[in-house]
Amino acid sequence: MYALNFRGPQLFAGDLLALLNGLIRAASYLVTVRLERIANACDVAGLLNARRARRTAGEQLFRAARREGHRRGRGGGLFGCFHYLAELT
Repeated sequence: MYALNFRGPQLFAGDLLALLNGLIRAASYLVTVRLERIANACDVAGLLNARRARRTAGEQLFRAARREGHRRGRGGGLFGCFHYLAELT
C-alpha cells in the first residue's frame, strides 16, 4: 500500500499570502486617504505641494544620473558601484 502525501497547505500558502497582502494594502489605503484629505485641507501655506515637488525633482535627478552612467559605458567591475566617488578626489 502506498502513502499519499497531501501538500494542500504548501500549494495555497503563496496565494494566501498574496490575498492577505492585498487586504492589508486596501485597509491602509482607506485609512491614509482620509488622513491625506485632512492634511490637504489644513495645508494653508502650500508646504505639502512644495515637498511633493522637491521629491519628484530629486527622483528625476537620480534617474538622469543613472541614464548618464549607462551612456558613459562604465564597465562596473568589482567596485563599479563607487564610480560616483571619483568626483571627490
